[in-house]
Amino acid sequence: MKISAAANAAGLPVKTVRYYADIGLVSAPRRTGAGYRTYDDRSVLKLVFVRRARELGFSIDECRELLGLYEDRHRSSADVKRIAAARLEEIAQKRRELESLHDELTHLVGACKGDHRPDCPIIDSLGNRHPGL
Repeated sequence: MKISAAANAAGLPVKTVRYYADIGLVSAPRRTGAGYRTYDDRSVLKLVFVRRARELGFSIDECRELLGLYEDRHRSSADVKRIAAARLEEIAQKRRELESLHDELTHLVGACKGDHRPDCPIIDSLGNRHPGL
């Protein structure tokens, strides 16, 4: 199938499919005599795999490693779990950071009277210099 059909089947933009082929994340497709890229069902499955991995936040390098494991029938699930566990810890760290930001902003919004006067704890907080600067 042509690139547009493969991209549609994988749920990706054509530009992304080209990029993944250009960086060698997925095998470069065969080309027709007219120069069109052609994709088979196996290529589409790999594109779907990469799309899902990217949706879960895996980096291109992690996707490359996961694809290698996907294709390796003698893989160790421990290798897959190690990669996923590291991603899970990154998500947990980001969540803690977001919760801290949420709590700080909740406090500031609650402290602001939101009236016609110019004093505002939100502006004051944003204008405070970080200690040591």
